Amino acid sequence: MTEFMGEVIGTMILIIFGAGVVGGVVLKKSKAEGSGWVVITIAWGIAVTMGVYAVGQISDAHLNPAVTLGLATAGDFPWNEVPLYIVAQMIGAIIGAIVVFFHYLPHWGATDDQGAKLAVFATDPAIRSPLSNLVSEMIGTFMLVMGLLFIGANEFTEGLNPVIVGLLIVVIGMSLGGTTGYAINPARDLGPRLAHTFLPIPKKGSSDWGYAWVPLFGPLLGGAYGGAFYMAIFKEQFSLTFWLLSLLIIAIFYSAAKIEVKKAQLEY
Repeated sequence: MTEFMGEVIGTMILIIFGAGVVGGVVLKKSKAEGSGWVVITIAWGIAVTMGVYAVGQISDAHLNPAVTLGLATAGDFPWNEVPLYIVAQMIGAIIGAIVVFFHYLPHWGATDDQGAKLAVFATDPAIRSPLSNLVSEMIGTFMLVMGLLFIGANEFTEGLNPVIVGLLIVVIGMSLGGTTGYAINPARDLGPRLAHTFLPIPKKGSSDWGYAWVPLFGPLLGGAYGGAFYMAIFKEQFSLTFWLLSLLIIAIFYSAAKIEVKKAQLEY
């Protein structure tokens, strides 16, 4: 199997299990209906673990454009292979979403809530505030890439690394995922959102493309900064990329805080 096919298959596995658990929890007449956030976060962690076990020896199982970008920024992955990996991840995510659609065929018609149907495929914020939502996605993905680099810097019993990576996903979901649904992966959101757009889901409603830029650019910025930050702080290699991203992220954080403080004052 080629690295390209490894990323396709690994990302497909990730989405089948990840979007699958959301479908089980939110779609009507599923036996898992209403089982909650903890079930979702644990299953997403195991989904990543299984994707890594499946193709880790083939493509290193990035399964995420933000991870690919972060590792390239950290010097752990060649830049010329970044576009190929991202294309493969997008294809895998779309295929995985299509499989989930077929798996829950009777449940789409049984579910009236259009937001629940979209949630199976794509993320949405608990409180819609785009710049703050962008900050949340940046922080979550920053911690993902940093965590992966921390894991890579340590020695584990052979075969245990995918489990540790899965636990990293669980803690991100439980600790940081409540604001935006923690896409932390542009392919995870954009691929299934595209599938939601063209699949014949009964009474599906909007694919919410007005929000789609947040789970796209937030993870990419957070992932790239995670790689640059790790190299600067842990390896003392301060690049121009690190300084430029630092300035951009400070500006985004400041602007988001300014907006939220102003909103709170107006409400008060």
